[in-house]
Amino acid sequence: MEGTNDVVLLDFWASSFGMRLRIALALKGIQYEGREENLFDKSPLLLEMNSVHKKIPVLIHNGKPICESLIILEYIDQVWHDKYPLLPSDSYDRSQARFWADYIDKKIYSTGRRVWSGKGEDQEEAKKEFIEIFKTLEGELGDKTYFGGDENLGFVDVALVPFTSWFYSYETCANFSIEAECPKLVAWAKRCMKIECVSNSLPHPHKIYAYVLELKNKFGLA
Repeated sequence: MEGTNDVVLLDFWASSFGMRLRIALALKGIQYEGREENLFDKSPLLLEMNSVHKKIPVLIHNGKPICESLIILEYIDQVWHDKYPLLPSDSYDRSQARFWADYIDKKIYSTGRRVWSGKGEDQEEAKKEFIEIFKTLEGELGDKTYFGGDENLGFVDVALVPFTSWFYSYETCANFSIEAECPKLVAWAKRCMKIECVSNSLPHPHKIYAYVLELKNKFGLA
C-alpha cells in the first residue's frame, strides 16, 4: 500500500469539492490528516501547495500536492485501487463516468451560486437552469440504484452527492422544491445518505444554510 500514513487534505467544511474527497477517503478506509482552511485568509501551506489556483481542496500525499477535486478523486481511486473502486474497469464506462463528473463540475456550482445569491429575474432563470441540470442527471441515473450501478457508489455518485447538502439552502433562498421537480434524484440522495461514509462526510443542511446567510450578509446580498 502506497503512502497510506502520509496523507493530508487541505479542505473547508462547506466545500462540496472537499466533501467528495472525504467520502472517497472514507470509502477506501484511508487514514489522513484533515486541515481546515480559512478561505478569506489562506494558509502559507495552501498557497505553496496550490500556487496556481490557490484553492482548496488539495491532497498532499508523501509531501506531493494534487489539486482539483476530480483529479484528486481519480488519483485516490488509482493509488488505493484495491478497495472500493470508483471508476469502472471498462474503458467506455470509465469515459462516461468522467463525462458526467465533468458535467457536474461545469454546471452545478456556478448555477447553484446564482440560485442562492441571486434576486429577481436572474434567480428565476438560474432556478430553471438548475432544475434542467438535475433533470438531465435524472435521465442518466435512470432506474439504477446509484450512478455507479445497483451495488455500490461510483465516481459520479461521489462527485454529485455533496451538492445535496446545499439543497435546503437552494430551496429556501429561491422558494422552490427540488423533490417536487426531481423526485428520482432526491430519492437517490436519500439512498446515498444511508451509507455511513457519505452521511459522516457531509455537514447538516441547516449548518450550510447558516453559512449561506453569513455569505449573503458579508457580500451585501441579504
